[in-house]
Amino acid sequence: MTAERVNPSVIRIVIAEDQAIVRRGVALLLAIEPDMEVVGQASNGVEAVDLALLLRPDVVLMDLHMPVKGGVAATREITRSLPGTQVLVLTTLDDDETVFEAVRAGAHAYLLKDAAEDELLGTIRALRRGESHLTPQIARKVMDQFRRLAEHQPATSAPDSPPEPADGGAFVTESLNDKEEKILELIAEGKSNRQIGQTLFLAEGTVKNYVSRIMEKLHANTRTELAILSRKQRRPD
Repeated sequence: MTAERVNPSVIRIVIAEDQAIVRRGVALLLAIEPDMEVVGQASNGVEAVDLALLLRPDVVLMDLHMPVKGGVAATREITRSLPGTQVLVLTTLDDDETVFEAVRAGAHAYLLKDAAEDELLGTIRALRRGESHLTPQIARKVMDQFRRLAEHQPATSAPDSPPEPADGGAFVTESLNDKEEKILELIAEGKSNRQIGQTLFLAEGTVKNYVSRIMEKLHANTRTELAILSRKQRRPD
């Protein structure tokens, strides 16, 4: 039996963190915000998935280094089962591979635990609006990983592996038309489907279809990846 939403304007949050003092500290910070409610706390990845499926929160704050099941695996399960739940990774881990795996798993935002309180609160609110958030430092790490994959991708790969690179070391992708390019730019700015529709005078459902097509063309799994790929394409040589 899933929990029913009492106040639709309140952002319902689950905190997944194995260190009790950190988990409680974040919960206390969020509890004083009138538009946020901590509806569950998990000390490992299994509990995080179970609570997310039960409570269907708007946002899950996810640590990555947890016992039983790690944060990347938990993120992957939650984003696959609950497309309406946004995962915000909050961790001390910032090595390139960890960041990349979390984004590939479906994380919508990635913050380090030394982030300012205002940045954490602002990111949670942005996720509720359907926006994604990566700091320039984190986005660069993911772009670098995409580049390394492109350089070292083997000639043949399994069906679920990343796409093969072209001769120049870039992913083999289909070209985007002008409308798709504009939508990709707006995604990179963190705009939601509704905001994109308002900007381009399109129905929200039409924008959703465009986004799905763009993701297929660029071999991206999430909007966050699309935003990163857009930044990568705009980088000067």
